[in-house]
Amino acid sequence: MPPLPPNAQTIVIGAGISGLACAYYSQKSGVRVLVLEQADRPGGLIRSVRRDGFLLEEGPQSFLLTAPMLDMIRELGIESELLRADPRAARYVLLRNQLRRVPLAPPQLFSSPLLGVRTKLSFLRDAFGRSCPPEADESIADFVRRKFTGELLDRLVGPFVAGIYAGDPEKLSLRGAFPTIHELEATHGSVIRGAIKSSGERSGSRLGSASFRNGNEALPSALCKSLGGAIQCNTAVESLRVEELAGVREYVLTTVRDGARQTLRARAVIVTTPTAVTAGMLRSLSPSLAEELGTIKYAPVAMLYTAFERSQVAYPLAGFGFLVPRSEGKQLLGSVWNSSLFTGRAPEGTVFFTSFAGGTTNPGLALASPEIVRDALLRELAPVLGIRGTPAHWSVKQYPRAIPQYTQGHTRFVLELKKNCEHLRGLFLAGNYLEGPSVGVCIDVARRTAASAQEYLQSRGA
Repeated sequence: MPPLPPNAQTIVIGAGISGLACAYYSQKSGVRVLVLEQADRPGGLIRSVRRDGFLLEEGPQSFLLTAPMLDMIRELGIESELLRADPRAARYVLLRNQLRRVPLAPPQLFSSPLLGVRTKLSFLRDAFGRSCPPEADESIADFVRRKFTGELLDRLVGPFVAGIYAGDPEKLSLRGAFPTIHELEATHGSVIRGAIKSSGERSGSRLGSASFRNGNEALPSALCKSLGGAIQCNTAVESLRVEELAGVREYVLTTVRDGARQTLRARAVIVTTPTAVTAGMLRSLSPSLAEELGTIKYAPVAMLYTAFERSQVAYPLAGFGFLVPRSEGKQLLGSVWNSSLFTGRAPEGTVFFTSFAGGTTNPGLALASPEIVRDALLRELAPVLGIRGTPAHWSVKQYPRAIPQYTQGHTRFVLELKKNCEHLRGLFLAGNYLEGPSVGVCIDVARRTAASAQEYLQSRGA
């Protein structure tokens, strides 16, 4: 096994995108860091696999590029590998077994046949009226019905929520899952008016959907390369405790690697593992913190990868893909048309797309056999896309705990976590269960967490 970095000041537990980004920003600021990963490879759920000539993304199919992420990509020297999706690429929803284009701008909202007169009038009511959000945490569904209509919830918001969280808008918190929308109403009294007023300042923070020439894994791979020998895979943290001697506070970790135990020490620890793992690790340090982490639920998701000869699919597949409202009565959550979005995803003359099932509203299918997932989704995809014959390639990837659910009370939950961490001086949490599951948000949380850990070390003279 490779030698450990000498005298690591901060140990990061978990080498998913959150952990790698925490380590990257820590090292960039001059902190000596060590990353521990239980799996045999870093990167977490971000994994790009070439199979039969097709590029499969086993995690997110693309990412929403943000300014901090673009800065990181440039610093890592991989901007030349970046691929950006066409910002005008059409998105669709399935309505009465027909794909209908989603309006992406306010003028399109008023002209779209997807929405009825009552919903369009609700946009005008919001734009020229004023309202205040309730003090109690509000579900996404309750917010949309209060401000707009049930039709908007069913045809646009519900599918959109399922596409991001694989969750139920009746249970997810608006403040937790979409804090910007809550803030627009709270600050401006109107979501539409607030969005228009703040569009200028937000325009530079989100730069559209993107990936890399050889897949999303290029980003964690570049982060690993920049960290050099500071990553230890196949390493499980068996116990974590605090020792304080002569005013010096240290975290002591007992780890197991290839059957051998080792003891590691650090002044600061950043834990970026999923909540169940984090809870087990911290139970001896803070039972209350572990109990809170154990309350987070995750949605199971199954992903079906299918490839066909171009002649086998009648639909042009020009666009991003489509989502499915629950009112359609389908098991399919949606489909991303990978070969239309980015080059190099499929051999010439073929098409390749990824379809999703499961979520909190249909967890059974996400955990069924791959053949059951395939048959169920292809049965629904075939009439929508005009598919004939069998796929040239198919495979299924399943995650029993894929996406954390930001249910009502999530904002209070995060505040309680921070309070509980205050007495565990030198211990910090980062991950996709805090402020958002997207890659960009995880990177931003990691940047701030690394800065907090550095400030702590400086305050302790470490």
